[in-house]
Amino acid sequence: MKISVKVIPNAKKQLIELMADSSLKVHLKAKPVEGKANEALIKVLAEYYKVPKSNIEILQGEKGRNKLVQIK
Repeated sequence: MKISVKVIPNAKKQLIELMADSSLKVHLKAKPVEGKANEALIKVLAEYYKVPKSNIEILQGEKGRNKLVQIK
């Protein structure tokens, strides 16, 4: 399953919002430094979808806010 995700790094609260177009908006406490926000995103999505972190892969947008994520 591929999902479009918009990441809001350095947020006060960590939460996931489901948007009208079935994409996700994910607020992360982690800062976008040295891949920490990407690691936090994978962890949060793994908990949300109840899958191992190894089943989640960022296909596009590793250095941007808009990402395409694949969940196996």
